Amino acid sequence: MKYKLYTSSKKSWQGMIREINQAQFSIYIEMYIFLDDTSASYNFFGALKEKASNGVEVILVLDSFGSSELKSSIIKDLRENGVEVLFFSHWLRRTHRKILLIDNKIIFLGGVNIKKNSINWSDLQIKIVSPLLAKNILRSFSYTYKMSGGKKEKILLYRKKSIFKTIRAQFLEHFPNNNIYTLETYYQEKIISAQKSIIIITPYFTPARWLLALLDGAQKRGVEIDIFIPKDTDVKILNRINRAFVNKLIYSNINFYTQNEMNHAKVLLIDEKEVLIGSQNLDFLSFRLNIESGVFIRDAKIIEEIKEIIQTWKKDSVKFTKNNIEVSFFDKLFLGVIRFFYTIL
Repeated sequence: MKYKLYTSSKKSWQGMIREINQAQFSIYIEMYIFLDDTSASYNFFGALKEKASNGVEVILVLDSFGSSELKSSIIKDLRENGVEVLFFSHWLRRTHRKILLIDNKIIFLGGVNIKKNSINWSDLQIKIVSPLLAKNILRSFSYTYKMSGGKKEKILLYRKKSIFKTIRAQFLEHFPNNNIYTLETYYQEKIISAQKSIIIITPYFTPARWLLALLDGAQKRGVEIDIFIPKDTDVKILNRINRAFVNKLIYSNINFYTQNEMNHAKVLLIDEKEVLIGSQNLDFLSFRLNIESGVFIRDAKIIEEIKEIIQTWKKDSVKFTKNNIEVSFFDKLFLGVIRFFYTIL
């Protein structure tokens, strides 16, 4: 399987722009945040407009909340140059996915959005060249395309096709609005089956009770658990929530690490044998409300490379201890609010 891993927004953008410029037939993008403020150095909109003008089919499905700052003048310009621009808008639900599909064979998937203030973030994005996997992703894309008002029959027909099985990488789609909670099921099955180790990387750590119970059960049976979160996220209130949950679990045998730099990656690595790379956070939005996606991979070469990436991030991390984490009354209050949300969703 041909692949490439990107460990930052900037590196991923470089790879995405390169492949967009080489596209011959089609470019399909589904993105939570896709803004035009990166155009000075990474001109996605200019590249997409040029490709559409030259006859390449270009479709953008953007989340109406995440991409709400996108200028109307940019949208108009794209449409006038042949780009189909659609917005996913379903009340509290969002498409939180970050998918780029080129020529029905090249896939970018992971945690990377397109916005200027994330340019220096650590993240994890994978590029996979696989027509078979691309068919699965196109089938899923056609669903959000339809929900966003898309009318092209050739795209809509993909939803009616059967799911294609892959051997070393399997696409995971998560559609809570259609009662498809694949992400939750996957986490439950993998954590329960873990024998030696669980590594979780997430920017936002607000796990549900069922996940806390599974992690507690895993550590009690001797599984080593490492969880990585940033010291400061892009949403300041979530710093308090992260700290409150870490404080709640710090007396267990779970190892928590914090990184000075923002790390937006979303990773679950089980027993160093299987990894999930995707768009999911460990919060109630990803598990209960948002449309998410990921690939779970058993390819030994990819696993080894991801282990090396995690070790590099670990070297730049500080381990939480009972003595170096401070939780205020307000942190505990926020934790109580979050736990209340879990009981009503």
